[in-house]
Amino acid sequence: MLEAVLGAEQYRTERALDGREAVSRVQAHIYDLILMDIRMTHLDGMTALAEIKQLNPQIPIVMMTAYSSIATAVTAMREGAYDYLTKPLDTDELKLLIAKALRHNQLEKENLFLKEQLGSRFDFANIIGRSREMQKLLETIALVAPTEATVLIQGESGTGKELIANAIHQNSPRRDHPLIKVNCAALPETLLESELFGHEKGAFTGATAPRRGRFQLAHQGTLFLDEIGEMPLSLQPKILRVLQERIFEPVGSAKSIQVDTRIVTATNTDLLAAIKDNRFREDLFYRINVVSITAPPLRERSEDIPLLADQFLKHYAAKNHRPVKGFTPKAIEMLMHHPWPGNVRELENVVERAVIMARGPSLTVKELPDGFRGAAVSPGQTAAVAPKGSGRSLKEVEKEMILRTLAETEGNRTRCAQILGISRRTLQLKLKAYGVN
Repeated sequence: MLEAVLGAEQYRTERALDGREAVSRVQAHIYDLILMDIRMTHLDGMTALAEIKQLNPQIPIVMMTAYSSIATAVTAMREGAYDYLTKPLDTDELKLLIAKALRHNQLEKENLFLKEQLGSRFDFANIIGRSREMQKLLETIALVAPTEATVLIQGESGTGKELIANAIHQNSPRRDHPLIKVNCAALPETLLESELFGHEKGAFTGATAPRRGRFQLAHQGTLFLDEIGEMPLSLQPKILRVLQERIFEPVGSAKSIQVDTRIVTATNTDLLAAIKDNRFREDLFYRINVVSITAPPLRERSEDIPLLADQFLKHYAAKNHRPVKGFTPKAIEMLMHHPWPGNVRELENVVERAVIMARGPSLTVKELPDGFRGAAVSPGQTAAVAPKGSGRSLKEVEKEMILRTLAETEGNRTRCAQILGISRRTLQLKLKAYGVN
């Protein structure tokens, strides 16, 4: 009778002769709903209910019983049954209850899916750190990401500013639209303007076809302007206009284009100092600095170094097919007490090199660069101080590291910048400040 009634409602049904068979079927298949009698041979309904709920807690189970067993049916609901029906069954009540149960189950599945999505969305797996500084950073990202606020990410080179931008976009309402990235220091002024705003055919030599700019490509998404402190002064008013009016004109065109783009920027430059030196517009600074996030340097969260180093080791050991499993205590000690002027990017480069040079299952002091030898502190010293840098400022230590790396690469500035985890332009600016041409 049940098969006939439910078949007429376009439900697909399967029949089990007793509780034991029902449990076996649930072990092998996925069902949307179970109608089950309380009194059955071989395995009664209450026992079958308990076993099925262990196999699949989400499946709704409707118990069927005579009037004399209503108390048992109520107990079954306390044990996890969705509802109960009394015999003889009212087919209209049956159909309504099944539709209600299936709808309830679907809503629960959707709610679970949304929770899983939210959990993965705020699982900042690529931003590694248990330190207080990193926990504060993650809390700030979680608060800022769902908003439309323009964000300025500040921090030294190699601290993970791009990872923060990724996390903001992926946890925002714009996550299903593009995240477009532009490195403002990597392109000359003429090309940067074309990259940002696009151009018309014939706008300049080599413009053989019209091209959409990054602002247009990031429509309804996020545009990440990395190293905005290096943006030429002549381009800054145009950026300010887009931020204020959401309108721009491609190079060589008089036609205005309107965009809906969230702006996230990053810099390792002291923008307030740049404003004083007339290298950065004050009005643009206040427009991009609606919310400011600072990525802490690695030396201020040394407790995270073992976590990061282990993550990089696993990645590069797998990538390079090396059977390296971990670090010796002495090697970890040296990593902990290194000043890391290149921050996380420098640590990654050091671990990658060590994995490649490894002679055994553990990375030792021998696999670390020469600058690490003897850098570990004695038990009586604090972890934040290394004898080599004692009594000197961070800028002095940074200068020594940069000049030593430049010497080791025999003046190859591109390679030097890669090792230090900074852009070539940043390296050139620092060398200029040191009087190195």
